[in-house]
Amino acid sequence: MKKTAFIAALLFASQVWAQNPPTPAPAPQAPPALEKPQLETPEPADEKKAPVPAAITPPAAKSVSKAPGTEGKVVEEIIARVNNDIITRSELEKARTSAVEDAQQECAGRCSPDQLEAAVEDRQKFTLRDLIDQSLLAQRGKDMGINVEADVVKQLDQIRIGNKLADMDALEKAVNSQGINWEDFKNNIRNKILTQAVISQEVGRHITISHDEALKYYEAHKTEAQRPEQVAVRAILVSTEGKKEAELPELKAKAQKLHDRVKDGEDFGELAKRFSDGPTAKEGGFLGLYKRGELNKTFEDLLFKMKKNEMTDVIDTAQGYLFMQVLQHYDEGVQPFEKVENEVMDHMYSERMEPALREYLKTLREQSYVVVKPGYQDMAGGGNSEIEEVSTTPEATKEKKTHKKYLLFGKSKS
Repeated sequence: MKKTAFIAALLFASQVWAQNPPTPAPAPQAPPALEKPQLETPEPADEKKAPVPAAITPPAAKSVSKAPGTEGKVVEEIIARVNNDIITRSELEKARTSAVEDAQQECAGRCSPDQLEAAVEDRQKFTLRDLIDQSLLAQRGKDMGINVEADVVKQLDQIRIGNKLADMDALEKAVNSQGINWEDFKNNIRNKILTQAVISQEVGRHITISHDEALKYYEAHKTEAQRPEQVAVRAILVSTEGKKEAELPELKAKAQKLHDRVKDGEDFGELAKRFSDGPTAKEGGFLGLYKRGELNKTFEDLLFKMKKNEMTDVIDTAQGYLFMQVLQHYDEGVQPFEKVENEVMDHMYSERMEPALREYLKTLREQSYVVVKPGYQDMAGGGNSEIEEVSTTPEATKEKKTHKKYLLFGKSKS
């Protein structure tokens, strides 16, 4: 059975080679009592524009507007209300379009036309439910008083670097040039980070997997531990893009200092999250799992000689000053349990997260006011939904999710 796109996106259990499931957080506060909101037409806001390019596209922006000279005439159709929040028709259409693009990307070169059509249909079927879930989680995060501003700034800077923009003003201009309001852009990033924090604190911290449970699972699925020789790699990058020649010595010294801090015992992943300019900083610098032939030959020769936790020296690259660590080196064949224990735990964690998250979202709906315009189908139902409903916990198909490889230094030419 397949997981929907939203659930897959929200199941942010550690990457295959990360350290552990999310750290337990303080016990959550009971959700506040929610009054039934009024259903008047919302006040005018900026008219919704076309999305920005994929590299800087945020979750769907929320704006409801009236065209000039059409007082009293609602241009944007409201199709759902979630407490005091709204979901508009254009948001739904944008999410449905994204579902098509996601399915096409995931199926690229691997699916028949019929399989692609089925994947698109499966994703689009739950689009409205996922938008409602996102709204409920973001509202819950605000009620809990979770502050994610530092993470928002970090992610904006990563987007800026990824788009090779000189500073934040340049990013703002790029976003505005696509017709997207800058504050809406930031707010949508904020809500995405907020929903992840809520899931970690309210759901993830209750999921625990013991060593014995993981070992039992490994013994029952040993054939899945068969693999070619591979290395799992993470990196810290100090970017030099857009920097002046005079700034380079200071930047190289910064990279060397971070390298020395890891050698002195500090956690590589935490330093990557705080200081790396690389695209995978928030994942602790994890780049991916590589077989021979997938990396630039120079880096391949270097990394495949290294053992677990060994690091390269600081390397001067086109992007900046980089150093890498081999998280694990896998010999060809069935891997011993100690090498794949984290992977097994992450897999089990993800399996348990999905039903736990759906149950949590069901509870949020029961504590909230959710109303959907007749003619639109919310597959989750529950709460105060006023349309034809189906099971609150619909069957979701399971699909294997591959970990994205960030080729900071490129693949070899074959």
